[in-house]
Amino acid sequence: MSTDAHPTPEGAQSGRGRAPDAEWRSWHARRLETITAPYGPLSLTGTHWLDDHPDGRIPGVPGVWVQDGAEIVLTAAAAADGLTHDGELLSGSVRLTAHHGPIPESPLVHGDRRLVVLRREGLWAVRDFDPHAAARSAFQGIEATPYDPRWALPGRFCPYPEQLSVRVRSADGRERGLGLSGEVVFAYDGAERTLRAVVEGDGSLGIVFADATSGDTSYRFRFLRPFAPAADGTVTVDLNRALLPPCAFADHFICPFPPPGNTLGFAVPAGERRLIGG
Repeated sequence: MSTDAHPTPEGAQSGRGRAPDAEWRSWHARRLETITAPYGPLSLTGTHWLDDHPDGRIPGVPGVWVQDGAEIVLTAAAAADGLTHDGELLSGSVRLTAHHGPIPESPLVHGDRRLVVLRREGLWAVRDFDPHAAARSAFQGIEATPYDPRWALPGRFCPYPEQLSVRVRSADGRERGLGLSGEVVFAYDGAERTLRAVVEGDGSLGIVFADATSGDTSYRFRFLRPFAPAADGTVTVDLNRALLPPCAFADHFICPFPPPGNTLGFAVPAGERRLIGG
């Protein structure tokens, strides 16, 4: 999956051992801290694809950004642009690759902003994270259903012989590849259900899904990050941990829509539902 398909680390289930409802409250509190952080998803003010700016100049973003094979060449003037790279005022050119670390650790800084280089399917973009973004100051909270043990369902993960890639539409309207590693199988209301998933780097599963509440009493789709399956494939499908995708917080994310087969035919009134006031 693209990184926009990955929730923040707090999106993964953690802290096993406490009572489930207490752990859910702790999880929800951590989620709110992450979302409202200075460089959380609410601070993203733009994803600028360089193909849309052949002259290398991005409106509102200092410097000249030029694609050069597997790198970007950024040229800036110290006085006019005020960009720093690795803590040093940039005067001249520097070659850049995609940044995969935490946003605050991006080497490119302009005032309070963090500029992040992104690459998707061979295309380059620059993301602009601004802690003074209007969305961050307007945020009122996340409507989330309190923990209900009925939505913590036993399941099993059935891996595919090899990872698949399917084309799905993304939140920005473009179609991109979505990696899938297998299926999570579980029972609900007497019937077997399946959700297609990818195995993330930490072993947890990444799922993009919709249900009968999507676009109505819940956001149009949501994410789920079950723990890594046990050795025998067993896994808990805890829909109390359903997550709003990053594009629910800022229009500039490119989250993938659910792949074929990942729209549940029943309502899931659990987990994060939508933005308060949204």
